[in-house]
Amino acid sequence: MGYSAIIYYYFIIFYAVFFMGGAIYGTFVPVYLDYIGYSKSEIGILMSLGPFVVIIAQPFWGITSDRARSKNFVLQILFLASIFTMALFPLSRNFYYLIAVITLFTFFQTSTGPISDAITLEYLSGTGQSFGPIRMAGTIGYAVMSVIAGWFAQRHIGSIFILNIIVMFIAFMIVYKLPVVKGHQFGKEKISIWKLFSNRNLVVLMLLNFLIQTTLGFYYTYFPIYFRKIGGSNELLGLAYFISAMSEIPFLLYADKILKRIGTRWALIGASGVAALRWLIISFIPNAYLVLPFQLLHGLIFIVLYYSMATYINQEVPKELKASGQTVNNLIGMGISRIVGSLLGGFLSDLYGIKMVFLYNSVLAFCIALIFGYIFLKKASK
Repeated sequence: MGYSAIIYYYFIIFYAVFFMGGAIYGTFVPVYLDYIGYSKSEIGILMSLGPFVVIIAQPFWGITSDRARSKNFVLQILFLASIFTMALFPLSRNFYYLIAVITLFTFFQTSTGPISDAITLEYLSGTGQSFGPIRMAGTIGYAVMSVIAGWFAQRHIGSIFILNIIVMFIAFMIVYKLPVVKGHQFGKEKISIWKLFSNRNLVVLMLLNFLIQTTLGFYYTYFPIYFRKIGGSNELLGLAYFISAMSEIPFLLYADKILKRIGTRWALIGASGVAALRWLIISFIPNAYLVLPFQLLHGLIFIVLYYSMATYINQEVPKELKASGQTVNNLIGMGISRIVGSLLGGFLSDLYGIKMVFLYNSVLAFCIALIFGYIFLKKASK
């Protein structure tokens, strides 16, 4: 086995382990907050405060990575700091304490994903190897851990924090095995992050991504609570997330071919249409078991948005701003959007119920698909 093949497998292992952490935190922290007695609006505040920090953290760590001697070193710092702050979670249930811990954890953890993508995609662009199987390993890791964490959470909800610490530490160690990818501004003239916004096509795609991710932000925060309300257990919730994660595999197997054929624009439009259908179905299904098969629709929403934007940025953004491009996209698409989806969704859920807000999200996603589809068709006709 050649050196490049060995490195490729290290990336596969890294993504499998890294995404396990997301399955634990994103799925079961809202359940934990619900378990210790917080209302939906309070959970919305707690889950949206972290993303507020993203506004500062994402550009900061993106610029730091582009200007560092190596992006890998920055990634390792972020993992170590995330491990430390995760250990602080179960020490108190006080509302203001949790605000502080979630804010601190998000400051470090939120940039690990886009910086990992920047390292991976930049390395792969020099080898001609595909990102799809590597990202698919992340999907499988997420799916497997959803079930494992669901089993632990059903028996002792506080175990999710120990589990997350173990996973993040393993990911930290694997980074030592990855090839070093340097920051291209290190020792050179600094380039402003604002140069990214001179690319009009990128700005339009980021806007579309932001709007659909807002509906996903509501889903990630309130679906676990709604799922339990309609009869689902923590173990069944883990199975639901297992199904949604595994549903990403078909797209990832053919992602490069699909994007080459239809382009990033229409991939995002397609994801918007599927999101509209999915939220509509969730709003009408009254039983947790009936929701499970429709979790398969997830494989045509989030992963399409994520993969399409990550690869587009890697191809279109100057090498000096690749990490910054990934973090800014993450800030807009999975930071600010999660704030809106979580915070606004919490207040609307208290007023109208989670079920009705899913219906509103369906209408919003459908309108987004129509409006941007019209914009893209009009531009193509010129």
